[in-house]
Amino acid sequence: MSDLEVQAELATQAARSGQPRRLGLAEATAGLLAVFLLVAAVTPQLLAPGDPLGIDPLSAFMPPTGAHVFGTDESGRDIFTRVVHGTQYSLVIGAAATAIGLGLGIVLGTLAGMLGRVVDFTVNRFLEVLFAFPGLLLALLFIVIFGPGVATATIAVGLSTAPGYARIVRAQLITVRSAAFVEAATVLGRTRWQILLRHILPNTLAPLLVLATLGIGQAIVWAATLSYLGLGAEPPTAEWGAMLSAGRTYITSAWWMSFFPGLFIVLTAVTATVLGRSIDRRMRHA
Repeated sequence: MSDLEVQAELATQAARSGQPRRLGLAEATAGLLAVFLLVAAVTPQLLAPGDPLGIDPLSAFMPPTGAHVFGTDESGRDIFTRVVHGTQYSLVIGAAATAIGLGLGIVLGTLAGMLGRVVDFTVNRFLEVLFAFPGLLLALLFIVIFGPGVATATIAVGLSTAPGYARIVRAQLITVRSAAFVEAATVLGRTRWQILLRHILPNTLAPLLVLATLGIGQAIVWAATLSYLGLGAEPPTAEWGAMLSAGRTYITSAWWMSFFPGLFIVLTAVTATVLGRSIDRRMRHA
């Protein structure tokens, strides 16, 4: 192949890479799963009209059949109904925890990136202390102090993700702060707060949309882990982690009690990851 042909091929590849990708199979599947999860969270009765807490002792431990597609638990409750209704708990916990972590991260990152070296040094040392604890361990420490529960678990997961968001916001602020349009706004006499609110933050927070999408999946997994350990939602609440915890006693004789809630935890996390990366790619090509 000649040099001209090589250059032409490289130019063609560059042009193709600059075009937005078509919707792939993984993205389409993730989109359909996201729609299903949103419908299950908003109107669970549409997909599973039964009572997630209604017991039927005569139907206990039934394997997956036509009447009970996900089987039943030790009290005869329909697993499919409980999984569908549990979507609301898991998505709300994941979204709320991500909002808490992202909000706190924006505050800390903005303080570190905008208020001088002393504040930057102080915030960074504080973040390093938090980073010394694994995220889940930090959440467990918070729950030990304030007690278990859904609200406590949500706050704990949010606080444990905040240091990572803060570091990213700080790095983005430092990068955007030296941009030409910020210097132009300074020359035009804009105040520090006007520059921050109108120019720096909008350009800093845009990439966080991708991180927030990915963070929801991570928060759902962490919240389910806390519920599994008995520190979040408690049985008989139709929450995926609590259902996993209840099913572990019968894992050898009634595998479906743990399998289907665990499957939905994994599918939700994978869906959030695929959608987040898809959004990231399309933002880069925009």
